[in-house]
Amino acid sequence: MKTTRIILMVIAALCALAFTVSAQQGNITEGCVENYDASVDYFPAKVSVDYAQNFDVEYFNNYKVVTMLPWVGAETPLQYVLVQCGTPAPEGYDGVPVINVPVGRFVAMSTSMLPHLDDQQLLDHLVGVDTTLYTSNEAVLEQVAAGDTVEIGGGGTGGDINFELLLSIEPDLVMAQEFFAGGTTLTQLTDAGILAVLNADYADTSPLGQAEWGKYISLFFNTEAVANELFAGVVERYEALKALTADVADRPTVITASPFSGVWYMPGGESTIAQLLADAGADFLWSDAPGTSNPLDFEVVLAEGSEAEYWVNVNQFWQTKEQMLADDSRFGSFVAFENGNLWNNNLRMNVNGGSDYFETGAAHPDLILADLIAIFHPDLLPDHEFYFYQPLS
Repeated sequence: MKTTRIILMVIAALCALAFTVSAQQGNITEGCVENYDASVDYFPAKVSVDYAQNFDVEYFNNYKVVTMLPWVGAETPLQYVLVQCGTPAPEGYDGVPVINVPVGRFVAMSTSMLPHLDDQQLLDHLVGVDTTLYTSNEAVLEQVAAGDTVEIGGGGTGGDINFELLLSIEPDLVMAQEFFAGGTTLTQLTDAGILAVLNADYADTSPLGQAEWGKYISLFFNTEAVANELFAGVVERYEALKALTADVADRPTVITASPFSGVWYMPGGESTIAQLLADAGADFLWSDAPGTSNPLDFEVVLAEGSEAEYWVNVNQFWQTKEQMLADDSRFGSFVAFENGNLWNNNLRMNVNGGSDYFETGAAHPDLILADLIAIFHPDLLPDHEFYFYQPLS
């Protein structure tokens, strides 16, 4: 009997050790912990935030505390406590939403989240989106067509959320966006009894900072290891492309955007496009302007930017120079117009105006950078096939 008892004790110890080793080898991406051990680190794969400015995470053995700024100019951060399913929630976080991870049924209310879900192989969790009007991801479109993912409204539709439909699909989590203080999306979701969080990828103003929000999404699915690998690849490709233009002697001048309702919202020097243009080896004429956006009169841009050699992100709804002139004949006075150096980022745009530049491009700025380098310095990428950009005819 004594020998049997010793053998059983050894077997039990080995099983416990096997569970501990297993837990330490990777995060749990499916199911819950069945035998909780407070000494086990359930998140051996962790992310560090190296480029994004608006979120961070602190790890504990069985939970993570995520802190994020919810919109541009937000002064008060939001926090979320992500608890490994099957383990106890921590004390001391009164009023902070507690979310069991990995999340099961998920609703995404921005197209910028979709490439991260796809890249991390999480689309089987996607049960709802706001709308597919502006969606480019083919896999998501197929899921909606098959009825596996539903459109719940709100977000990109500019309309109201269909709460009856949303509740019927029983989401574990909705990830939404708000763009200013006083936004009501999160409040409406919470008041309806739906667990919801915000995502502010758009508020980060560096290309790699925006792309790093894939790590933010991974926190809710315990897919940090995958997110780390994916983002490392983006950084490696981006930095390799950037290195191509580091020593170029000729940096062509460039302007961007176009008037809207009489105002030319020229990006500032702290904008994503300003950094992309600099990294592509171009001289953006408003690179010294503060902030991310500068509302200008047409006459100001005509006076200060008409000699620019290139004009990119002209207007996604223009396909030809004739369409430009039909809107305003003064466009013909720009050197870039005369030389035919007009480029739009609308090569991948659907019939509703949904642009993959703002979807896939947000997660893969290396693709945008490669296009821009091929525009300004075609000799550096002689075999390049454009992904987002095309010239106006």
